[in-house]
Amino acid sequence: MSGKPEIAKQVKTGHYMTNYHDEGVGFPVTLIHGSGPGVSAWANWRLVIPELSKNRRVLAPDMVGFGYTDRPEGLRLDMNTWVQQTIDFLDALGIEQTDIVGNSFGGALALAMAIRYPNRVRKLVLMGAMGVDFEITKGLDDVWGYEPSVERMKEMLSLFVYNKAIATDDLAKMRYEASVEPGFQESFASMFPAPRQQWVAFMAQPDDAIAAIEHDTLVIHGRDDEVIPMENSLKLLNLIKNSQLHIFGKCGHWTQIEQNKGFNQIVDTFLVK
Repeated sequence: MSGKPEIAKQVKTGHYMTNYHDEGVGFPVTLIHGSGPGVSAWANWRLVIPELSKNRRVLAPDMVGFGYTDRPEGLRLDMNTWVQQTIDFLDALGIEQTDIVGNSFGGALALAMAIRYPNRVRKLVLMGAMGVDFEITKGLDDVWGYEPSVERMKEMLSLFVYNKAIATDDLAKMRYEASVEPGFQESFASMFPAPRQQWVAFMAQPDDAIAAIEHDTLVIHGRDDEVIPMENSLKLLNLIKNSQLHIFGKCGHWTQIEQNKGFNQIVDTFLVK
């Protein structure tokens, strides 16, 4: 064992190994993290996995380019690669269908999965999601333009929350150290070079493809999100026929952390229906 809670199980996806968490039993839900510096499935979902796994099997992979999944040299990091990794991941575990909860970047990937492989997805939860085109916020531009230091990491974390007290020095130090693990910052910096508006479009799905999604969908957003505009979630609500929207007041981009109890309750109830 590594001693790091971020590092859990390993499974072969294509020609590389994916690091993932696997807790609970029952119908599976796959949690897909965001794209912030030093992110991993554990950093993103550590307060969610114990609760959601009480009623189902919870899977949380590190997407390639992030966390503790292998970083194969020369692998193109784009939506095709991430969708294929997700399919390979589900196939390797013998999972025919899953619910998907996608946070930010993960929301864009969840949409892509529902559009390209609709039969592999049962229900969708889109949390502070990308996946539609929008004018990049200063917050997102700053996050993707992160240069490693504890001070910069604390600034980044402050962007994610309404209650700035959550962005503690200890959390900043932990996430900074994760961001400078060998290879981490190199792959992160290479993913979103300036001008970064292009990467918003790169993550977006066509409106008509989103409108064709038939899955039951829960859209969640923090009203005070400085990274992904709340208008994204309003657009998704309008485009997806079988959708509902929950907005948390006094909440930034990290609804799963800042409004953890409410987030877990809403998602749990939605997925058991």
